[in-house]
Amino acid sequence: MTKSGRIELMAPAGDFTSLQAALDNGADSIYFGVEQLNMRARASMNFTILDLPEISRRCKEKGVRTYLTLNTIIYDHDLSIIKTLLDKAKAADLTAVIAMDQAVIAYARQIGLEVHISTQINITNIETVRFYSLFADTMVMSRELSISQINKICQQIEKEQIKGPSGNLVEVEIFGHGALCMAVSGKCYLSLHSHNSSANRGACKQNCRKKYTVVDQETGFEIEIDNEYMMSPKDLCTIGFLDDIVEAGVKVLKIEGRGRAPEYVAMVTKCYREAIDSIANGDFSQEKVGNWMKQLETVYNRGFWSGYYLGQELGEWSSNSGSSATQKKVYIGKGRHFYPKSNIAEFLIEAYDLNIGDKVLIQGPTTGSQEIVIEHMMVDGKEGATTASKSDVVTFKTEFRVRPSDKLYKVVKVEEPGKQKDNAEEGTYSH
Repeated sequence: MTKSGRIELMAPAGDFTSLQAALDNGADSIYFGVEQLNMRARASMNFTILDLPEISRRCKEKGVRTYLTLNTIIYDHDLSIIKTLLDKAKAADLTAVIAMDQAVIAYARQIGLEVHISTQINITNIETVRFYSLFADTMVMSRELSISQINKICQQIEKEQIKGPSGNLVEVEIFGHGALCMAVSGKCYLSLHSHNSSANRGACKQNCRKKYTVVDQETGFEIEIDNEYMMSPKDLCTIGFLDDIVEAGVKVLKIEGRGRAPEYVAMVTKCYREAIDSIANGDFSQEKVGNWMKQLETVYNRGFWSGYYLGQELGEWSSNSGSSATQKKVYIGKGRHFYPKSNIAEFLIEAYDLNIGDKVLIQGPTTGSQEIVIEHMMVDGKEGATTASKSDVVTFKTEFRVRPSDKLYKVVKVEEPGKQKDNAEEGTYSH
């Protein structure tokens, strides 16, 4: 819960670009993994232990909480790594660690680091909440609970005054948006069985996201499971009933997506920030929900459903092999220079044309993910240009600082949503 009393919005970060995107778009807290021993350990994006002080510094500047995820299955040979990571987290003054193994929980408590319980624990009742309140201040509820079940747990916490080690009432956290898993709260062993690659060690091979043929073992008769990827759920989206979630007593809303692109983090954080503020201001409406949904559809998704929160007992399955996003980004150039007195950014075009009226993304570790529409530009120092092509140097005005490390992307419409693949965004989910 934030100081304002509004539900806390927690955003994912897989690298500094996504981190900055979350900070720029109103996140109250950030969760992230460090190399090994997190549920996105094999993702292409991950921080290193040396990044912790910088993460802490950036977030403290904006009053944003920092949560380190250490929520995988832990073996004996991992224990020394765990202690090192937790010591570094404490030294960097991170807010808390998200954990599911008692070894992690115990050592974090020993060094005075706040603990949050991961969805991997699969908390479904008040007695389990009462037990873990001995160790933790915040707990992620099972993804399979309904809003009414969550509300009952929240009421019991208040009624019985169940407090964590901090002395404050235990806070209930739920996932609000992003990828879902076919398994109960992510406890899946399919990847381990097929590839000796454990999903519960952050190494999921995404078997569930594929199309399969069913074979009758007696007759050899084959049936292709058509239209639906029967083990690949649609993405969770709660923005349409976010007011009910707030009313239920939930204190923290978590966005999934540590393996997804910066523009996803930026857009989803922005929409849910606006929705939370709208609820607090008393002007939340289905008309606004419709606008937010259109924006959410522009970034990576497998289609949307409400999860189990509204009482649904069976999942809704994706009908597409890839993202259903209505937009995608195409790389066109890199940053060269920024003129601070005039707020002019300079880029070298390396691929595809840039035209007046194009929507572009500028992304970088410090810049985050910024979206603008090109209304005026100079090409090779000449005014009045309408098109910039490969090898051209283009300049245009921005409201933010651009750096040489930044990349320039054109945002284009997707002709056939559901057919695009992006390996960097194929994550199951981040606990």
